[in-house]
Amino acid sequence: MLRPVLSRLIRHVRPTGACIAGAGARRVLAALALAGVTAAALPSWEPDRQAAQAQRWGAVGVQAVKAYQAVVQQGGGLDDDARMQSVNQFVNRRLNFREDIDAWGVADYWATPVESLGKGQGDCEDYAISKYFALLATGVPAQRLRLVYVRASIGGAGGPQLAHMVLAYYPPSGTEPLILDNLVTEIRTASRRPDLTPVFSFNTDGLWQGAQGGSAGDPVARLSKWRDVLVRVKDEGSF
Repeated sequence: MLRPVLSRLIRHVRPTGACIAGAGARRVLAALALAGVTAAALPSWEPDRQAAQAQRWGAVGVQAVKAYQAVVQQGGGLDDDARMQSVNQFVNRRLNFREDIDAWGVADYWATPVESLGKGQGDCEDYAISKYFALLATGVPAQRLRLVYVRASIGGAGGPQLAHMVLAYYPPSGTEPLILDNLVTEIRTASRRPDLTPVFSFNTDGLWQGAQGGSAGDPVARLSKWRDVLVRVKDEGSF
């Protein structure tokens, strides 16, 4: 009985840009897997290498990646608030929401920034990942950023819940985090997103329960999808 209901929800939510990667999210939550690389192994930001990788998607893909690079370059001279606004707006406008099975032909795939922008498509993880690496490249410290897996209540708090990912920014002042999302495109404080229930969060430095909970270990060692995307980010020179 649940499957038809979920199918109707997916058809209803997809145009808004919600992430409907429920099965993939459950696999990530359940399958905390093997180690492969460390964040320290990632290379420097390499625009020429990124553009070369984007040639797989032709002139349109290269143009999109160069526009992404321009946002990053401009962000280097801005404060964190302006960087977040610029990056959040750019990625949300550039990517069209697509489920992984439609974009990549597999049930669950975490794309690199060049892959997402080159194809011009992605699901919630891809939006969050592209924003994360762009903000790192502008100079935002990794400890200020976390990718957060959440349960999103569709239609507001109390509505049907679907797996979703957002990017959270933790201000130096210690005030509540700000949420960068493709579902609600305005950057809001966490208290203004009662529709989101954090499950776990991570970055290149750590893995935490919920959005602000205790450490749950090394993210590269425990998240196989994150490990895999870091390898490909290294190959394309996106950090």
